[in-house]
Amino acid sequence: MLTVSNVSLRFGKRVLFEDVNLKFTRGNCYGIIGANGAGKSTFLKILSGEIEPNTGSVDMEPGKRMAVLSQNHFQFDEFPVLETVIRGHSKLWAIMEEKERLYSKEDFTEEDGIRASELEGDFAEMDGWNAESDAATLLSSLGITEEHHTKLLKELSGNQKVRVLIAQALFGNPDVLLMDEPTNDLDVETIRWLEDFLAQFENTVLVVSHDRHFLDNVCTHVCDIDFSRIKIFSGNYTFWYESSQLALRQRSDQNKKAEEKKKELQDFIARFSANVAKSRQATARKKMLEKLDIEEIQPSTRKYPGIFFKQNREVGDQILTVENLSYKTEDGKYLFKDINFTVNKGDKIAFVSRNTLALNTFFKILWGDLQPSAGEIRWGVTVTMGYLPNENAHFFTEKINLVDWLRQYSTEKDETFIRGFLGRMLFSGEETQKMCTVLSGGEKVRCMLSKMMMESPNVGLFDEPTNHLDLESIQALNNGMKEFAGIILFHSHDQEVMNSIANRIIELAPNGMIDKYMNYEEYAEDSQIKSRKDEIYV
Repeated sequence: MLTVSNVSLRFGKRVLFEDVNLKFTRGNCYGIIGANGAGKSTFLKILSGEIEPNTGSVDMEPGKRMAVLSQNHFQFDEFPVLETVIRGHSKLWAIMEEKERLYSKEDFTEEDGIRASELEGDFAEMDGWNAESDAATLLSSLGITEEHHTKLLKELSGNQKVRVLIAQALFGNPDVLLMDEPTNDLDVETIRWLEDFLAQFENTVLVVSHDRHFLDNVCTHVCDIDFSRIKIFSGNYTFWYESSQLALRQRSDQNKKAEEKKKELQDFIARFSANVAKSRQATARKKMLEKLDIEEIQPSTRKYPGIFFKQNREVGDQILTVENLSYKTEDGKYLFKDINFTVNKGDKIAFVSRNTLALNTFFKILWGDLQPSAGEIRWGVTVTMGYLPNENAHFFTEKINLVDWLRQYSTEKDETFIRGFLGRMLFSGEETQKMCTVLSGGEKVRCMLSKMMMESPNVGLFDEPTNHLDLESIQALNNGMKEFAGIILFHSHDQEVMNSIANRIIELAPNGMIDKYMNYEEYAEDSQIKSRKDEIYV
């Protein structure tokens, strides 16, 4: 379906990848993974033809069509929403435009009639008569209601635009679909719809995403950019991660015999295959992992931060009580109202809402940066809090290096002590002398995590903790949150974090709340909870 032959790409002396030879086949979904800067998005651009490689070629089977999820959210601003979706099938749209020009001519000639007949044949072959209804159905499935279909794209909000552009990419059943971070700005319900759509999609998909749950649910293969090479592995992201970690442990174990290592790998593959067969995302087109050549499994060069949260003291019985908490915006609309709950020992609570602003506001109130419109919160006297805010720019305004930045939050001023926490987050050597004002978004979050680890809290507040982080940092953070013995209050768009951490879910809404002791997967699938949501969001 799509073949990559001898492709190399260099920027000056820097080699992104070289001698890449791959074949992407129908019925498979390939998750493109790699460390930050490895060239994931660049590789997709080479496949789409947007970037020319230094050597080699990309060839698609003749007569097949490729669709690309647009990253330019302003490209179609002046077009109606429904039209924007249909424009995703450029050949069909060109036929529609030419037909319209011909039929609007005052001097319609015999030659025009012949041409129109040819166009009508092509139009019918592409199912053009159902184009508008198919586009409308896609939009509605993605939460863009009919009232928005005739609006200009620029009239929609940012997350609505993303959904329209996803509909554009999916429209017309493309033979090859390229998607770069498709879940950004999507709510969980829409992500789940997209997961189900792609799991049943019969053509070829290549996707870049930092959402591990999404990759696990849609991918049949992982396409790993490492060692300046690109290699395809069978299985989803979690299988790749766990198998590469197993291979790393085995490489460091010099005493284990080759036969023992092989048996350990075979047992691992068998266990993982059994789990996949029982999982929600398993479909007939998923590849059986038992067929995997165990020689394919090898350690990765990735570096994972060391994230370990330790509490200085165990929290007491009185942790947090929230009574009649409400917050109203300046225009009089409630983000949430009448929120009542008590936090108990052992709680790891995921807060959810259809409005992300409600969650960001709620966490600012918990931390004390914002006052509620009504109600109160009472923290226990034994509580020591650590906070990872969604917005952290105000922490990085002073032009000081990372050692001095972290030292200002520490009672222990010794440089070796400070460097230890920075080192866990992969800041070492000269990097610790970098000015904090020039850090990237991901580097700032890693600094904030260093600060939080150093504080040793017994209650952790995490407001969208995976924002700006790469897959390696997300995986490490997820592991650190799992192992933390204290209380966790958090919200996240990362479904894997939600599923693996939370034992209690609290939903905040303009007309009340839902509070359930269950994991997130159970919460999302519960039909009674779905009907209750209709009441609290009215």
